[in-house]
Amino acid sequence: MTSTPADSNRDADASESLDAVVERVVFESEESGWGVLRVRRPDSITSTAVGRLFGLRPGERVRFAGAWVEDRKYGKQFRVASYLSLLPATLEGIRRYLGSGLVPGIGPVMAERLVEAFGLDTLEVIENDPDRLGQVRGIGPKRSRQIRQAWREQRAVRDAMVFLQGHGLSAAHAIRVCRAYGEAAVQVVRGNPFRLAEDVFGIGFSTADRIASSLGVPVDAPQRAQAGLLFVLGQASDQGHVYLPRNRLLELARELLSVDEKLLATAADQLIASEALVAAGSDSEAPVYLPELHAAEVGVAHRLRELGLAPIAGPPIDVERALAWVESRQRLALAEFQRQAVRQAIRDKVHVITGGPGTGKTTLVRSLTRIFGKKGLRLSLCAPTGRAAKRLAEATGEEARTIHRLLEYDPRRGGFQRTADTPLDSDVIIVDETSMVDTSLAYHLLQAVPDGARLILVGDVDQLASVGPGKVLEELIRSDRLPVTRLTEIFRQAEESRIVLNAHRIHRGEMPELPREGRDSDFFFFHRQEPEEVLDTLVHLVTERVPRGFAIDPLTDLQVLSPMRRGLLGADQLNVELQRRLNPAGRGAEGLRRLRDGDRVMQIRNNYELEVFNGDIGRVTRLAERDRELEVTFDGRAVTYRFDDQDELALAYACSVHKAQGSEYPCVVMPVHTQHYVMLQRNLLYTAVTRASRLLILVGDRRALGVAVRNDRQQQRHTRLGELLRAWP
Repeated sequence: MTSTPADSNRDADASESLDAVVERVVFESEESGWGVLRVRRPDSITSTAVGRLFGLRPGERVRFAGAWVEDRKYGKQFRVASYLSLLPATLEGIRRYLGSGLVPGIGPVMAERLVEAFGLDTLEVIENDPDRLGQVRGIGPKRSRQIRQAWREQRAVRDAMVFLQGHGLSAAHAIRVCRAYGEAAVQVVRGNPFRLAEDVFGIGFSTADRIASSLGVPVDAPQRAQAGLLFVLGQASDQGHVYLPRNRLLELARELLSVDEKLLATAADQLIASEALVAAGSDSEAPVYLPELHAAEVGVAHRLRELGLAPIAGPPIDVERALAWVESRQRLALAEFQRQAVRQAIRDKVHVITGGPGTGKTTLVRSLTRIFGKKGLRLSLCAPTGRAAKRLAEATGEEARTIHRLLEYDPRRGGFQRTADTPLDSDVIIVDETSMVDTSLAYHLLQAVPDGARLILVGDVDQLASVGPGKVLEELIRSDRLPVTRLTEIFRQAEESRIVLNAHRIHRGEMPELPREGRDSDFFFFHRQEPEEVLDTLVHLVTERVPRGFAIDPLTDLQVLSPMRRGLLGADQLNVELQRRLNPAGRGAEGLRRLRDGDRVMQIRNNYELEVFNGDIGRVTRLAERDRELEVTFDGRAVTYRFDDQDELALAYACSVHKAQGSEYPCVVMPVHTQHYVMLQRNLLYTAVTRASRLLILVGDRRALGVAVRNDRQQQRHTRLGELLRAWP
C-alpha cells in the first residue's frame, strides 16, 4: 500500500532519492508539520531526514526525494522535498510501526501478539479482515472495533494530508482541514473547495480558489461565482459594512474573479432565490445582505420598537426623592444637566447616554445603579470587552460582565443561552462602551432583554466605530427615535488633565496644547522627523525613560498604540523591537514562530470555548514544549493553548488603535508619522488619546499630527439601522 507523494518543502532540491525505514521521530510540530527523523538506510547506516514529514511513524518504509545538505550545527542531513510512504515489509518493521502509538488500542505488547499471530499479513488483516483480530489474546469484539475504527481514521487523515498538500496547502493548513472535516476532508474539498475559506481559520478565498483550479473547477463555474460573491460580502462585513449595494457587490466580485458581470448577476439571483443572500429591493443599488446580518439589523430595529412600547416593570420611583438620596449617599451635588439625565434614564424604557472623557458618564452610571439597587431592582451591567467590564465594575461597585458572559454563550451548543425564549433575569440592563457593540452583538443582546426591563446604553459616539459590522450607537442617536443625553461639559477636576482637555480639542479639530519645556504634564509630544528617529525615541521612552521617570511598569501599565500594523512604525515591527528589549531572556520553543515565555500577548479572535475574546491581553506564563502547549494568564485566569492555535495570539507590546477600543491604560505611547498617512484621522487620534488615564506620549512630526487633527473624514459604512428606526410609525 502506498500514498501519493506530498509536496512537503517546495524550496528544497529534489535531485536525489533515499529509501529508508523510520527509526525514531526526534521532533514533530503539529502546527507546521515540520519533522526531524532518524532513518535507517538499506546499508544499515542511520541518517537524519528533515522537512514537512507530518504523521510518519517508526517502522514505516519511506521513499524520500530531496537532497543531502551539510548543516552547520547538526552535520549531514537529507532535506526532504517530497516523500512516498510505504507500509513496512518486515516483521520488525510491522512490530515497530504498530507499537509506535499510531493506532489507539495497540501498544508494543499488543503489536508483538499481532505479529506473532499474523506475521507479514498483520496489516492486511487489520485493513481487510479485522474480525480475525479476535483470535489474539486480549482483543475482544469491542477492542477489535476500536482498532478497526482507529486504523480507518488514521488512514483517512494520512490520505487527506497527502491529498491536500498535493494541491498546494501547507501542512499547517492541511492539519486544520483534517480537524474541521475529519474523515470526510477529501470528500468535502473535492465537492466544494470554496468551503475552506468559510470553515477553516487562516485559509482565504485565494487559497481555496487555487485549490479549486487544481481540481479542475472552471473559471466561469457558477459555483465559483457564487463563492466569490459570498466572499466579497464576508470581506465587506470585516470592513464594517452590514450590506453592500448590489452594483457595488457585482463590481467587487468582478475584480476578484475576472469574469463577466452577467454571470455574477445570475449567480447573485440564484443565491437570493436559495436564501443564501437577502436583497432588500430589486434595483441596481438595492442592499444585499448575508442572511444573518439582515436578520440582525432588522431585528435590532424591531426589538427596540417593541421595548419602547412595553410598560416598565417594577415599583414606581419618586425621581426627586431618589436624586436627593443619591446625592447625600455619594456626598456630591450633581450638576443640573446630570440631574436631568438621571430623571430621563429612570423614566425612559430605553435611554442613550453619550459624552467624551471627563464629562461625567461614570458619575451618572454610578448614581443610577445606586438608585435602582436601593429600589430592589435586579441589575445587569455589561460591556463588550473584559477590560471594559472590569472598569465598569470598579466604577460602580457592582458586578459587571462581558456581554458574551451575560448572555451565557455556550461553545458546546454553539450559541447564547439567553435569548427571547430565555431572557435575562433583569429589571435594568446597563451597557457601557456601546460604541464597540456591532450589529450582530446588539441583536443578540436585545433579544435577551425582558419586555419590562429598562435599557441604558452608554458610550462615546465620537470614538472609532465597532470592529464588527455596523455603527450601532451612532445610528441610534442619529435616528431621533430614542431619548439621548449628550454630555458636553467638562468637570472641573477633569480640566486638570491635559489628556482630557486635548482630547476635546482634537475632537473640535484644534491642535492639542503641548506643555512648555520643564512643565509638569500628563500629555507630551516628542518631535522627531525621520521614521528611524521616531522608532529609536519610542523604544527608549518605553523601555527606560517612562519606567524610570514615572514608575510605570512597561509590561503591565503601558501600551504602545499605532495607527497601522505594517511598516517600520506599525504595530508588527514595534512588537519585534519591544519584545527584544522588554523580554530578552524569554524562552522560545520549536514550533512557536514568535512567542516566548513571559511575552505580553493579545487574543485576536473570539474563542468561546476558552472564554477569551478579541482584544483580551495576557502574559505567556508557561511553555510545555513536550506537550506542545502554552499557558497564557488573562487577569489572573490561566488559559491553555495548543501550539497549533498560536495564530489566535499576537504580541501585544504594541497594538493597533482599533484593537485598544474599550480598554484604558495608565500610559499610552503612540507614533504619529506620515508613514501612516492613510490612517491619520481625527477620530482615530481621539480614540488613542482617550485610552490613556495617567500619561499620554506622542512621538512623531507635527505635520502628521496636524493632518490627523484636520482629517474628519471617516469611512462610510453601509448600514440601514437608522433608516429602519426612522420608519417607525
